[in-house]
Amino acid sequence: MKYRVFISSVQKEFAKERKALASYIRNDAILGKFFEVFLFEEVPAQERSATDVYLSEVDRCDIYLGLLGSMYGNTDRRGVSATEREYERAEVKQKDRLCFVRNIDGEREKKETAFVARVNAERTRKGFRTWDELRVLVYAALANYLELKGLINVLPFDSAKTAGVQLKDLSVGKMRAFIRDAREKRDYQLPVNASATSLLTALELIDDEGRIANSAALLFGKRPQRFFRPSEVKCCWFLSTDVEKPMADHQIYEGDVFEMADEATHFVMSHLSNWVGTRADGETAAVPTKYELPRDVVFEGIVNAICHRDYTMNASVQVMLFRDRLEIWSPGGLPKGMTITKLGRLHRSIPVNPLLAQAMYLRGYIEKVGSGTRDMVTKSRAWGNEAPVWEIEDGDDFRVVLKRPDIGGVRAVSETSRKTSRKTTSYTIRKTTTKVPIKSALEAACEGLTGNARKIMQVISENPGITIESLATLVKLTPYGIRYHLAGLAKSVGLRHSSDRKGGVWEISCPVKTLPETNREVSPRTTMETTTETTMETTMENLGSGTRAVYNAIVSAPESSLEQVARVTGMTKDGVFYHIKVLRKELGLHHEGPTKKGRWVFGLKPKTRRRGK
Repeated sequence: MKYRVFISSVQKEFAKERKALASYIRNDAILGKFFEVFLFEEVPAQERSATDVYLSEVDRCDIYLGLLGSMYGNTDRRGVSATEREYERAEVKQKDRLCFVRNIDGEREKKETAFVARVNAERTRKGFRTWDELRVLVYAALANYLELKGLINVLPFDSAKTAGVQLKDLSVGKMRAFIRDAREKRDYQLPVNASATSLLTALELIDDEGRIANSAALLFGKRPQRFFRPSEVKCCWFLSTDVEKPMADHQIYEGDVFEMADEATHFVMSHLSNWVGTRADGETAAVPTKYELPRDVVFEGIVNAICHRDYTMNASVQVMLFRDRLEIWSPGGLPKGMTITKLGRLHRSIPVNPLLAQAMYLRGYIEKVGSGTRDMVTKSRAWGNEAPVWEIEDGDDFRVVLKRPDIGGVRAVSETSRKTSRKTTSYTIRKTTTKVPIKSALEAACEGLTGNARKIMQVISENPGITIESLATLVKLTPYGIRYHLAGLAKSVGLRHSSDRKGGVWEISCPVKTLPETNREVSPRTTMETTTETTMETTMENLGSGTRAVYNAIVSAPESSLEQVARVTGMTKDGVFYHIKVLRKELGLHHEGPTKKGRWVFGLKPKTRRRGK
């Protein structure tokens, strides 16, 4: 028995493709054994109407294969084309529908645009430009159909053993760290000192012949990109709303899937505005902070892109931060049976890479019930932001878009809060140094600046997080020339960088003028709060670069474990522990909540009552 394929399209637009597809399927060594093709133009003349013929053939077929382009085609009395009627009939008869949309540079007809949008919302469709691309996509779709029918066995990428991974290519340390986290978060039963073979067997990453699955390299590999070069994550920060050079920051992260997820998330959070309030604004002793975007939502979007991407494609996950939004691009479309409309609600989990997803679930990076995307919507709205938007670009690229708050949102509140805090401090604390908004300092200092020094200050005022390399590109100097002028600006206007590591910002430090006490009446509470804030700023300036790096990592991800902070900062676990002891002494850092699900907090630790005997 052969499965019948009904090819549906506007005949005039796809005349060559229709004939070529029919010939390809019929003559292919494998597809020809399982499929037969129906083309309307091959039907001989008969007394029945054309409508009756093509609708009856849809009823007889097993697979509806639709080709959509720029033309909608002739319509009937209802204003519906034959192609869309065939699509609707296949839906009513519950036929398998495979849809392929031609990517065009011009515009589609209005009704064709609406038809494409309908298909995009209801089905997982693929995009193509050339005949070769269409042929490969159709072959993959029909092979997947046969696999689901149990007629052929084609393993997913993560289960296949095609990369030649060996035990010596895997890190024992990464495996043991995985087991520790899995035992802590999922009550995993495997002992920490289990052998590499035991772990791989438990995760179904090795077969009886000792062949290791591709996903083992992505999870525990010493150098995963040696096997899969496109598995890296590219992160870009743009100062505008479009992809424009030069970029403010650009990083390419390599490593296993866990390392890339942590580092890409840290990249985004380090470039977002973070509102810092006072203890009066919060409900606990900790100083309240709030980023533009919730970290959990950013992390979920990045992890999903890494976990569910198509690793057979020669493309990388891209994380692009614009002035007004964050875009996370993942190579490959949605899995079969999943649509964009289902993502915003609880849905059945359909992982593209099931073994990879299982391991990431055990380590607590994803959930198995299909609730991750729904949680992104819930948490974004609870944060006061718009819900994420999921889109499919040309059928082969999937992306999620997170809108950053506009100028009336968190960023404006953050800047206002900083200005108010520093203004109040200037009335209560004398003969001290405090950071002031860089733009106001620039306005005061620009009168004495000329040439390249003035250009550098203007660029920094627009982008306080810019790197020396980006400054050199914009000002058209060498990095050595930039450092020369930065040294002069440090002396003339107090320019300094907040961190020796990536992710810091440029700041201006200048003496605060002493103002008469009669200018403002300050309550004891205001004096206490502003004194604490100034003391904290002064303390931060006196801390070493390593301690500031740990501080920044904890602020951007308060729920991080010691291992995650070590991974982000590039330190050992013992090194992180040392800097945490410094922060505990200087800034009151402490851990609240249970060990597994607690969070780091700066400030006074709440006193606990002692129980009587």
